[in-house]
Amino acid sequence: MTEKIKTDFEKTVKTSGLSVDDIELKKKFLDRFIADGLPSRKIENWKFLDINQIIQKNIGELSFFNDYSSSNKIDTSIFISGLEHNKIVFINGKVEKIDFSYEEKEKIEINESFKLEDKLENSNSLVDLNGAFSSKIYKILIKKDYSLKKPLIVYHSTNNKIKSKNINLRLEFKLEQNSSLRLIDNFNHTAEQNFINIFYNFDLKKNAVLKNFKVDKIQNKNITYSYNNINQAENSISETFILSCGSSFLKNEINCNLIGKYSSAFVNGIFSLTDNQQHEIRTIINHLVENTKSYQLIKSVLGKKSKAVYQGKIFVNSEAQKTDGYQLSKAILLDETSEFNAKPELEIYADDVKCSHGSASGSLDENSIFYLMTRGLNYHQSKELLINGYILEVIEKITDSEIKNLIKNIIGLKE
Repeated sequence: MTEKIKTDFEKTVKTSGLSVDDIELKKKFLDRFIADGLPSRKIENWKFLDINQIIQKNIGELSFFNDYSSSNKIDTSIFISGLEHNKIVFINGKVEKIDFSYEEKEKIEINESFKLEDKLENSNSLVDLNGAFSSKIYKILIKKDYSLKKPLIVYHSTNNKIKSKNINLRLEFKLEQNSSLRLIDNFNHTAEQNFINIFYNFDLKKNAVLKNFKVDKIQNKNITYSYNNINQAENSISETFILSCGSSFLKNEINCNLIGKYSSAFVNGIFSLTDNQQHEIRTIINHLVENTKSYQLIKSVLGKKSKAVYQGKIFVNSEAQKTDGYQLSKAILLDETSEFNAKPELEIYADDVKCSHGSASGSLDENSIFYLMTRGLNYHQSKELLINGYILEVIEKITDSEIKNLIKNIIGLKE
């Protein structure tokens, strides 16, 4: 793979128009990726799902070069109806549309850049791969005291023009003091057998609020990795909701740094998997100063040889007194072929904290099913009602009523 990736890198930078300094920085990312390679079971954080083996088995040899010289026609049928929203549309890794028509233009800045941070804490070789091959980086600034009037939906779409490709996307958001953003990531892929590598960086200033909803609902045979890095100043709030049920393989990774007093982070997620799907959520919440809070709730419904993994770590620095950290994962296994793995972690260096973690898995309660059947429901309806009630707890954690209803409609949830 080394010679292939070097050749593709040279082709990429020749057509990029990058400066010498930018190319040198990208070479640093490339060298680090080549040295480390794709993550495998040898790395502790990848011991449950070996992405190196998964790519080799399902895709084979990847092509890292993407020709962005031509445009792709936007299929408007992918747009979510019934919800007025701003849009960023990625097709095959290229931004084809940016539309903030509902907003006050002077309150938002959108810049194209190639500038990257050289290294992030808790980074990995896939972040380095993204840095080496991502084309333009779109940096979006929400100015002080401004809240977007409508949600922003980022459409991640592929079409049948590509196969066996590595696609790298990168967005950076800065929310100035007292600003807010509702961001929905919607995955809609018709192409098959590609490796999609997404990196988001969020910088939340004092009193800023970020609500990010990741929706992977449509069945596809792609392998997707998504990394969110979130830095939070005083009294800022981040809420992340993950619906994980469409891709063949998907790993969402959240690295959140609570660097300001009274900042808080919430991560809630649902796995709904079947037919050999393999999905993972990994979170690292770093409590770095006093009086910070985090809450995590992950629920899974698994069947037909599917596999879900939740790795959640709460880190509490020695200066982070009065920390409140909570995490819980639960799984329902619909048959004996499905599998759930949990690795909750607490790493605490302060003595005045309130932190807890827990994990549980099991099958549907047959007594509850029998009770519902005595009330006139059939077996399938009884199971569906119990599953809906089980995942509804996670949905109800969404604090935005408009988007909560949208998520319920996407899932087809019946209360």
